[in-house]
Amino acid sequence: MEKNLTQGSIKKHYFRYLGAAFGGSMISCIYGLVDVAVVGQYQGPQGTAALSIVAPIWTILYSLGILTGSGGSIKYTYYKAQGKTDKANAYFTLSLLLTSAIAVVCWIGLTVFDDQLLRLFGADDALLPLAKAYLRPIQFVIPAYPFTQMLAAYLRNDNAPGFAAFATLCGGCFNIFGDLYFVFGLNMGIFGAGLATAIGVTLTIAVMVSHFFSRKNTLKPARVHGYIHKAKELVFNGCSVFVSEIAMGMIAMLFNRQIMNYFGSDALAVFGVIVQISGLVQCFTYAVGQAAQPIVSENYSVHNIERIRETRKYSLWTVAVFGVLWTSAVLLFPNAFVKVFMSPTDSVLKIAPGIMQIYGLAYLLLPLNIFATYYFQSVMQPKTALIISMARGIVICGILVFVLPTLFGAKLLWWVMPVTELAVAIYTILCMVKSNRNLV
Repeated sequence: MEKNLTQGSIKKHYFRYLGAAFGGSMISCIYGLVDVAVVGQYQGPQGTAALSIVAPIWTILYSLGILTGSGGSIKYTYYKAQGKTDKANAYFTLSLLLTSAIAVVCWIGLTVFDDQLLRLFGADDALLPLAKAYLRPIQFVIPAYPFTQMLAAYLRNDNAPGFAAFATLCGGCFNIFGDLYFVFGLNMGIFGAGLATAIGVTLTIAVMVSHFFSRKNTLKPARVHGYIHKAKELVFNGCSVFVSEIAMGMIAMLFNRQIMNYFGSDALAVFGVIVQISGLVQCFTYAVGQAAQPIVSENYSVHNIERIRETRKYSLWTVAVFGVLWTSAVLLFPNAFVKVFMSPTDSVLKIAPGIMQIYGLAYLLLPLNIFATYYFQSVMQPKTALIISMARGIVICGILVFVLPTLFGAKLLWWVMPVTELAVAIYTILCMVKSNRNLV
Protein backbone atom coordinates (compact mmCIF):
# COMPACT_ATOMS: atom_id res chain seq x y z
CA MET A 1 0.00 0.00 0.00
CA GLU A 2 1.30 3.43 -0.96
CA LYS A 3 2.22 5.39 2.10
CA ASN A 4 1.87 8.92 0.67
CA LEU A 5 -1.85 9.58 0.41
CA THR A 6 -1.27 13.04 -1.09
CA GLN A 7 -0.12 11.43 -4.33
CA GLY A 8 -1.33 8.69 -6.64
CA SER A 9 -4.85 7.57 -7.51
CA ILE A 10 -7.48 8.59 -4.96
CA LYS A 11 -9.73 5.83 -6.25
CA LYS A 12 -7.04 3.22 -5.63
CA HIS A 13 -6.23 4.59 -2.16
CA TYR A 14 -9.89 4.77 -1.18
CA PHE A 15 -10.90 1.29 -2.22
CA ARG A 16 -7.78 -0.30 -0.72
CA TYR A 17 -8.46 1.39 2.60
CA LEU A 18 -12.17 0.62 2.29
CA GLY A 19 -11.46 -3.08 1.80
CA ALA A 20 -9.24 -3.24 4.86
CA ALA A 21 -11.56 -1.12 7.02
CA PHE A 22 -14.60 -3.04 5.84
CA GLY A 23 -13.01 -6.34 6.81
CA GLY A 24 -12.07 -5.04 10.24
CA SER A 25 -15.46 -3.47 10.89
CA MET A 26 -17.38 -6.52 9.75
CA ILE A 27 -15.33 -8.91 11.84
CA SER A 28 -15.90 -6.63 14.85
CA CYS A 29 -19.63 -7.10 14.31
CA ILE A 30 -19.21 -10.87 14.35
CA TYR A 31 -18.80 -10.89 18.14
CA GLY A 32 -22.36 -9.68 18.64
CA LEU A 33 -23.90 -11.26 15.56
CA VAL A 34 -22.72 -14.79 16.21
CA ASP A 35 -23.49 -14.57 19.92
CA VAL A 36 -27.07 -13.49 19.24
CA ALA A 37 -27.61 -16.05 16.46
CA VAL A 38 -26.22 -18.96 18.49
CA VAL A 39 -27.88 -18.00 21.77
CA GLY A 40 -31.16 -17.22 19.99
CA GLN A 41 -31.16 -20.64 18.36
CA TYR A 42 -30.21 -22.37 21.65
CA GLN A 43 -32.47 -20.50 24.07
CA GLY A 44 -35.07 -18.86 21.85
CA PRO A 45 -36.51 -15.33 22.17
CA GLN A 46 -35.55 -15.11 25.87
CA GLY A 47 -31.88 -15.51 24.98
CA THR A 48 -32.13 -12.86 22.24
CA ALA A 49 -33.89 -10.49 24.62
CA ALA A 50 -31.17 -11.04 27.26
CA LEU A 51 -28.44 -10.14 24.77
CA SER A 52 -30.41 -7.04 23.82
CA ILE A 53 -30.07 -6.04 27.49
CA VAL A 54 -26.28 -6.51 27.33
CA ALA A 55 -25.86 -4.72 23.96
CA PRO A 56 -25.49 -1.18 25.41
CA ILE A 57 -22.43 -2.35 27.36
CA TRP A 58 -20.54 -3.06 24.12
CA THR A 59 -21.37 0.30 22.64
CA ILE A 60 -20.19 2.07 25.80
CA LEU A 61 -16.88 0.17 25.91
CA TYR A 62 -16.20 0.47 22.18
CA SER A 63 -17.18 4.14 22.06
CA LEU A 64 -14.68 5.01 24.80
CA GLY A 65 -11.93 3.35 22.77
CA ILE A 66 -13.10 5.21 19.67
CA LEU A 67 -12.97 8.49 21.63
CA THR A 68 -9.29 8.12 22.50
CA GLY A 69 -8.32 6.35 19.26
CA SER A 70 -10.14 8.44 16.69
CA GLY A 71 -9.50 11.74 18.47
CA GLY A 72 -5.77 11.09 18.87
CA SER A 73 -5.09 9.37 15.52
CA ILE A 74 -6.44 12.34 13.56
CA LYS A 75 -3.81 14.59 15.19
CA TYR A 76 -1.23 11.82 14.80
CA THR A 77 -1.82 11.67 11.03
CA TYR A 78 -1.85 15.46 10.73
CA TYR A 79 1.57 15.90 12.34
CA LYS A 80 3.07 12.76 10.84
CA ALA A 81 2.28 14.08 7.34
CA GLN A 82 4.28 17.20 8.23
CA GLY A 83 7.26 15.13 9.44
CA LYS A 84 6.71 16.02 13.11
CA THR A 85 6.96 12.44 14.40
CA ASP A 86 7.63 13.33 18.05
CA LYS A 87 4.56 15.54 18.19
CA ALA A 88 2.52 12.86 16.41
CA ASN A 89 3.61 10.16 18.87
CA ALA A 90 2.80 12.40 21.82
CA TYR A 91 -0.85 11.96 20.89
CA PHE A 92 -0.39 8.19 20.62
CA THR A 93 1.14 8.11 24.09
CA LEU A 94 -1.64 10.26 25.50
CA SER A 95 -4.23 7.94 23.94
CA LEU A 96 -2.58 4.97 25.64
CA LEU A 97 -2.69 6.67 29.03
CA LEU A 98 -6.28 7.83 28.71
CA THR A 99 -7.48 4.44 27.45
CA SER A 100 -5.75 2.72 30.36
CA ALA A 101 -7.50 4.97 32.87
CA ILE A 102 -10.87 4.49 31.18
CA ALA A 103 -10.40 0.71 31.04
CA VAL A 104 -9.76 0.48 34.78
CA VAL A 105 -12.86 2.55 35.63
CA CYS A 106 -15.05 0.44 33.32
CA TRP A 107 -13.60 -2.76 34.75
CA ILE A 108 -14.49 -1.77 38.30
CA GLY A 109 -17.92 -0.42 37.37
CA LEU A 110 -19.05 -3.44 35.35
CA THR A 111 -17.77 -5.89 37.94
CA VAL A 112 -19.12 -4.25 41.10
CA PHE A 113 -22.39 -2.82 39.75
CA ASP A 114 -23.38 -5.42 37.14
CA ASP A 115 -26.85 -6.11 38.61
CA GLN A 116 -27.74 -2.45 38.82
CA LEU A 117 -26.51 -1.71 35.29
CA LEU A 118 -28.34 -4.64 33.72
CA ARG A 119 -31.58 -3.59 35.39
CA LEU A 120 -30.96 -0.03 34.21
CA PHE A 121 -30.62 -1.40 30.67
CA GLY A 122 -34.04 -3.06 30.90
CA ALA A 123 -33.58 -6.48 32.55
CA ASP A 124 -36.45 -7.92 34.56
CA ASP A 125 -36.33 -10.88 36.97
CA ALA A 126 -36.60 -13.39 34.11
CA LEU A 127 -33.89 -11.86 31.88
CA LEU A 128 -31.36 -10.84 34.56
CA PRO A 129 -29.94 -14.35 35.24
CA LEU A 130 -29.39 -14.95 31.50
CA ALA A 131 -27.71 -11.56 31.00
CA LYS A 132 -25.45 -12.14 34.03
CA ALA A 133 -24.47 -15.63 32.84
CA TYR A 134 -23.35 -14.20 29.49
CA LEU A 135 -21.46 -11.32 31.08
CA ARG A 136 -19.65 -13.40 33.75
CA PRO A 137 -16.60 -14.55 31.69
CA ILE A 138 -16.41 -11.21 29.86
CA GLN A 139 -15.94 -9.34 33.13
CA PHE A 140 -12.38 -10.71 33.32
CA VAL A 141 -11.32 -9.04 30.04
CA ILE A 142 -13.34 -5.81 30.03
CA PRO A 143 -10.23 -3.58 29.52
CA ALA A 144 -9.58 -5.30 26.17
CA TYR A 145 -12.67 -3.78 24.56
CA PRO A 146 -11.73 -0.06 24.54
CA PHE A 147 -8.16 -1.00 23.60
CA THR A 148 -9.26 -2.88 20.46
CA GLN A 149 -10.82 0.30 19.08
CA MET A 150 -8.00 2.60 20.17
CA LEU A 151 -5.25 0.40 18.73
CA ALA A 152 -7.16 -0.27 15.51
CA ALA A 153 -7.47 3.49 14.87
CA TYR A 154 -3.71 4.00 15.25
CA LEU A 155 -2.77 0.93 13.20
CA ARG A 156 -4.90 2.23 10.32
CA ASN A 157 -3.10 5.56 10.53
CA ASP A 158 0.27 3.83 10.77
CA ASN A 159 -0.19 2.40 7.25
CA ALA A 160 -1.33 -0.96 8.62
CA PRO A 161 -5.10 -1.06 8.01
CA GLY A 162 -4.83 -4.63 6.72
CA PHE A 163 -3.09 -5.78 9.88
CA ALA A 164 -5.76 -4.15 12.05
CA ALA A 165 -8.38 -6.07 10.08
CA PHE A 166 -6.36 -9.29 10.37
CA ALA A 167 -6.13 -8.95 14.16
CA THR A 168 -9.87 -8.52 14.41
CA LEU A 169 -10.36 -11.43 12.01
CA CYS A 170 -8.36 -13.73 14.29
CA GLY A 171 -10.54 -12.93 17.29
CA GLY A 172 -13.73 -13.04 15.24
CA CYS A 173 -12.96 -16.44 13.74
CA PHE A 174 -12.27 -17.88 17.18
CA ASN A 175 -15.53 -16.38 18.41
CA ILE A 176 -17.50 -18.13 15.66
CA PHE A 177 -16.09 -21.58 16.32
CA GLY A 178 -15.95 -21.02 20.07
CA ASP A 179 -19.65 -20.08 20.15
CA LEU A 180 -20.64 -23.23 18.31
CA TYR A 181 -18.37 -25.47 20.39
CA PHE A 182 -19.06 -23.99 23.84
CA VAL A 183 -22.79 -23.35 23.41
CA PHE A 184 -23.79 -26.50 21.52
CA GLY A 185 -20.81 -28.86 21.77
CA LEU A 186 -20.28 -28.47 25.52
CA ASN A 187 -23.90 -27.48 26.18
CA MET A 188 -22.85 -24.34 28.08
CA GLY A 189 -25.65 -22.22 26.67
CA ILE A 190 -25.42 -18.43 27.01
CA PHE A 191 -22.40 -18.67 29.34
CA GLY A 192 -20.45 -20.42 26.56
CA ALA A 193 -21.19 -17.55 24.17
CA GLY A 194 -19.74 -15.10 26.68
CA LEU A 195 -16.68 -17.30 27.16
CA ALA A 196 -16.03 -17.47 23.41
CA THR A 197 -16.37 -13.70 23.12
CA ALA A 198 -13.95 -13.10 26.01
CA ILE A 199 -11.27 -15.35 24.51
CA GLY A 200 -11.79 -13.88 21.04
CA VAL A 201 -11.25 -10.28 22.08
CA THR A 202 -8.13 -11.28 24.04
CA LEU A 203 -6.72 -12.90 20.91
CA THR A 204 -7.43 -9.75 18.89
CA ILE A 205 -5.48 -7.61 21.36
CA ALA A 206 -2.54 -10.04 21.35
CA VAL A 207 -2.26 -9.87 17.56
CA MET A 208 -2.56 -6.07 17.49
CA VAL A 209 0.23 -5.68 20.04
CA SER A 210 2.56 -7.69 17.79
CA HIS A 211 2.54 -4.74 15.35
CA PHE A 212 4.72 -2.80 17.76
CA PHE A 213 7.53 -5.34 17.24
CA SER A 214 7.46 -5.09 13.44
CA ARG A 215 9.86 -3.04 11.32
CA LYS A 216 6.98 -1.07 9.79
CA ASN A 217 5.86 0.28 13.15
CA THR A 218 6.33 4.04 13.67
CA LEU A 219 4.18 4.26 16.83
CA LYS A 220 6.52 5.00 19.74
CA PRO A 221 6.12 6.29 23.29
CA ALA A 222 6.97 9.97 23.40
CA ARG A 223 7.13 12.73 25.97
CA VAL A 224 3.84 14.60 26.24
CA HIS A 225 4.04 18.34 26.81
CA GLY A 226 0.87 20.10 27.88
CA TYR A 227 -1.22 17.11 28.95
CA ILE A 228 -4.37 19.10 29.64
CA HIS A 229 -4.30 21.03 26.35
CA LYS A 230 -3.60 17.92 24.27
CA ALA A 231 -6.20 15.91 26.15
CA LYS A 232 -8.80 18.58 25.40
CA GLU A 233 -7.83 18.49 21.70
CA LEU A 234 -7.97 14.71 21.64
CA VAL A 235 -11.36 14.54 23.33
CA PHE A 236 -12.81 17.33 21.21
CA ASN A 237 -11.62 15.75 17.95
CA GLY A 238 -12.92 12.31 18.92
CA CYS A 239 -16.10 13.49 20.56
CA SER A 240 -18.37 13.38 17.50
CA VAL A 241 -17.67 9.74 16.63
CA PHE A 242 -17.73 8.90 20.36
CA VAL A 243 -21.15 10.51 20.79
CA SER A 244 -22.43 8.79 17.64
CA GLU A 245 -21.37 5.39 19.01
CA ILE A 246 -22.25 5.77 22.69
CA ALA A 247 -25.58 7.32 21.80
CA MET A 248 -26.60 4.04 20.20
CA GLY A 249 -26.02 2.34 23.54
CA MET A 250 -28.01 4.97 25.37
CA ILE A 251 -30.84 4.83 22.86
CA ALA A 252 -30.83 1.02 23.00
CA MET A 253 -31.19 1.29 26.77
CA LEU A 254 -34.13 3.73 26.43
CA PHE A 255 -35.76 1.53 23.79
CA ASN A 256 -35.30 -1.54 25.99
CA ARG A 257 -37.11 0.14 28.86
CA GLN A 258 -39.88 1.58 26.68
CA ILE A 259 -40.41 -1.73 24.87
CA MET A 260 -40.71 -3.64 28.15
CA ASN A 261 -43.10 -0.96 29.38
CA TYR A 262 -45.38 -0.96 26.32
CA PHE A 263 -44.97 -4.35 24.63
CA GLY A 264 -43.06 -7.03 26.61
CA SER A 265 -40.28 -9.53 25.97
CA ASP A 266 -41.43 -10.73 22.51
CA ALA A 267 -41.08 -7.21 21.13
CA LEU A 268 -37.75 -6.87 22.95
CA ALA A 269 -36.57 -10.04 21.20
CA VAL A 270 -37.48 -8.47 17.84
CA PHE A 271 -35.65 -5.33 18.89
CA GLY A 272 -32.65 -7.53 19.69
CA VAL A 273 -32.65 -8.52 16.00
CA ILE A 274 -32.96 -4.86 15.01
CA VAL A 275 -29.94 -4.01 17.19
CA GLN A 276 -27.87 -6.57 15.28
CA ILE A 277 -28.99 -5.29 11.88
CA SER A 278 -28.31 -1.71 12.99
CA GLY A 279 -24.87 -2.83 14.13
CA LEU A 280 -24.19 -4.27 10.68
CA VAL A 281 -25.34 -1.11 8.90
CA GLN A 282 -23.14 0.96 11.20
CA CYS A 283 -20.17 -1.35 10.63
CA PHE A 284 -20.53 -0.85 6.88
CA THR A 285 -20.61 2.90 7.41
CA TYR A 286 -17.74 2.98 9.87
CA ALA A 287 -15.64 1.29 7.17
CA VAL A 288 -16.41 4.15 4.78
CA GLY A 289 -15.50 6.75 7.40
CA GLN A 290 -12.35 4.90 8.44
CA ALA A 291 -11.26 4.55 4.79
CA ALA A 292 -11.82 8.22 4.01
CA GLN A 293 -10.44 9.68 7.26
CA PRO A 294 -6.68 9.15 6.76
CA ILE A 295 -6.90 10.21 3.09
CA VAL A 296 -8.88 13.37 3.84
CA SER A 297 -6.80 14.23 6.94
CA GLU A 298 -3.47 13.88 5.15
CA ASN A 299 -4.59 15.88 2.13
CA TYR A 300 -6.17 18.52 4.33
CA SER A 301 -2.85 19.00 6.10
CA VAL A 302 -1.23 19.98 2.77
CA HIS A 303 -4.32 21.74 1.31
CA ASN A 304 -5.00 19.28 -1.54
CA ILE A 305 -8.65 20.32 -1.83
CA GLU A 306 -9.51 18.48 -5.06
CA ARG A 307 -8.28 15.20 -3.60
CA ILE A 308 -10.52 15.77 -0.55
CA ARG A 309 -13.54 16.37 -2.80
CA GLU A 310 -12.80 13.27 -4.84
CA THR A 311 -12.53 11.14 -1.69
CA ARG A 312 -15.81 12.56 -0.44
CA LYS A 313 -17.49 11.76 -3.78
CA TYR A 314 -16.54 8.08 -3.57
CA SER A 315 -17.60 7.96 0.07
CA LEU A 316 -21.03 9.48 -0.58
CA TRP A 317 -21.74 7.06 -3.40
CA THR A 318 -20.74 4.18 -1.14
CA VAL A 319 -23.02 5.19 1.74
CA ALA A 320 -25.90 5.76 -0.71
CA VAL A 321 -25.56 2.21 -2.04
CA PHE A 322 -25.32 0.76 1.47
CA GLY A 323 -28.43 2.69 2.58
CA VAL A 324 -30.56 1.46 -0.31
CA LEU A 325 -29.41 -2.16 -0.02
CA TRP A 326 -29.99 -2.48 3.72
CA THR A 327 -33.34 -0.71 3.67
CA SER A 328 -34.55 -2.93 0.84
CA ALA A 329 -33.39 -6.10 2.59
CA VAL A 330 -35.23 -5.32 5.83
CA LEU A 331 -38.41 -4.22 4.05
CA LEU A 332 -38.52 -7.35 1.88
CA PHE A 333 -37.29 -10.07 4.26
CA PRO A 334 -38.02 -9.11 7.91
CA ASN A 335 -38.81 -12.62 9.17
CA ALA A 336 -35.77 -14.06 7.39
CA PHE A 337 -33.59 -11.91 9.66
CA VAL A 338 -35.58 -13.03 12.70
CA LYS A 339 -35.04 -16.70 11.85
CA VAL A 340 -31.28 -16.14 11.49
CA PHE A 341 -30.97 -14.68 14.98
CA MET A 342 -33.32 -16.90 16.96
CA SER A 343 -35.64 -19.88 16.97
CA PRO A 344 -38.80 -17.75 16.97
CA THR A 345 -42.23 -18.45 18.38
CA ASP A 346 -45.36 -17.83 16.31
CA SER A 347 -46.10 -14.69 18.31
CA VAL A 348 -42.66 -13.24 17.49
CA LEU A 349 -43.04 -13.99 13.77
CA LYS A 350 -46.45 -12.30 13.82
CA ILE A 351 -45.26 -8.97 15.24
CA ALA A 352 -41.77 -8.78 13.66
CA PRO A 353 -42.65 -7.53 10.12
CA GLY A 354 -44.70 -4.57 11.37
CA ILE A 355 -41.91 -3.49 13.70
CA MET A 356 -38.92 -4.04 11.41
CA GLN A 357 -40.43 -2.54 8.25
CA ILE A 358 -41.01 0.75 10.02
CA TYR A 359 -37.74 0.89 11.93
CA GLY A 360 -35.81 -0.23 8.84
CA LEU A 361 -36.63 3.00 6.99
CA ALA A 362 -33.96 4.63 9.17
CA TYR A 363 -31.25 2.65 7.36
CA LEU A 364 -31.73 4.71 4.23
CA LEU A 365 -30.15 7.83 5.78
CA LEU A 366 -28.21 6.41 8.73
CA PRO A 367 -25.03 5.77 6.64
CA LEU A 368 -24.93 9.38 5.41
CA ASN A 369 -25.26 10.81 8.91
CA ILE A 370 -22.57 8.59 10.42
CA PHE A 371 -20.12 9.17 7.55
CA ALA A 372 -20.60 12.93 7.99
CA THR A 373 -19.13 12.77 11.51
CA TYR A 374 -15.91 11.22 10.14
CA TYR A 375 -15.73 13.68 7.27
CA PHE A 376 -16.15 16.85 9.34
CA GLN A 377 -13.61 15.56 11.86
CA SER A 378 -11.10 15.03 9.07
CA VAL A 379 -11.43 18.59 7.74
CA MET A 380 -11.02 19.97 11.26
CA GLN A 381 -14.68 20.88 11.79
CA PRO A 382 -15.28 18.88 14.98
CA LYS A 383 -18.04 21.22 16.12
CA THR A 384 -20.21 20.36 13.11
CA ALA A 385 -19.46 16.66 13.57
CA LEU A 386 -20.42 16.88 17.23
CA ILE A 387 -23.72 18.63 16.49
CA ILE A 388 -24.67 15.89 14.00
CA SER A 389 -23.75 13.15 16.46
CA MET A 390 -25.57 14.71 19.38
CA ALA A 391 -28.66 15.54 17.34
CA ARG A 392 -29.16 12.02 15.98
CA GLY A 393 -27.91 10.11 18.99
CA ILE A 394 -29.11 12.00 22.03
CA VAL A 395 -31.16 15.14 21.47
CA ILE A 396 -33.76 14.34 18.81
CA CYS A 397 -33.94 10.60 19.38
CA GLY A 398 -33.83 10.94 23.15
CA ILE A 399 -36.83 13.28 23.08
CA LEU A 400 -38.87 11.34 20.50
CA VAL A 401 -38.48 7.98 22.26
CA PHE A 402 -40.62 9.40 25.07
CA VAL A 403 -42.79 11.91 23.21
CA LEU A 404 -44.08 9.90 20.24
CA PRO A 405 -45.48 6.88 22.14
CA THR A 406 -46.83 9.09 24.94
CA LEU A 407 -48.71 11.50 22.66
CA PHE A 408 -49.59 9.32 19.68
CA GLY A 409 -49.64 5.74 20.95
CA ALA A 410 -47.17 2.92 21.60
CA LYS A 411 -46.77 1.95 17.92
CA LEU A 412 -45.16 5.32 17.19
CA LEU A 413 -42.12 4.12 19.17
CA TRP A 414 -40.90 2.33 16.04
CA TRP A 415 -40.96 5.62 14.04
CA VAL A 416 -38.46 7.31 16.35
CA MET A 417 -35.32 6.44 14.38
CA PRO A 418 -36.68 7.07 10.84
CA VAL A 419 -37.87 10.54 11.90
CA THR A 420 -34.57 11.24 13.67
CA GLU A 421 -32.39 10.20 10.72
CA LEU A 422 -34.47 12.31 8.30
CA ALA A 423 -34.18 15.44 10.43
CA VAL A 424 -30.42 14.99 10.87
CA ALA A 425 -29.87 14.19 7.17
CA ILE A 426 -31.37 17.54 6.18
CA TYR A 427 -28.90 19.34 8.45
CA THR A 428 -26.02 17.13 7.25
CA ILE A 429 -26.67 17.93 3.58
CA LEU A 430 -26.82 21.67 4.28
CA CYS A 431 -23.48 21.44 6.15
CA MET A 432 -21.90 19.43 3.32
CA VAL A 433 -22.90 22.09 0.80
CA LYS A 434 -21.52 24.86 2.98
CA SER A 435 -18.30 22.93 3.63
CA ASN A 436 -17.79 22.37 -0.09
CA ARG A 437 -17.93 26.11 -0.71
CA ASN A 438 -15.48 26.82 2.13
CA LEU A 439 -12.84 24.33 0.96
CA VAL A 440 -10.50 26.68 -0.90
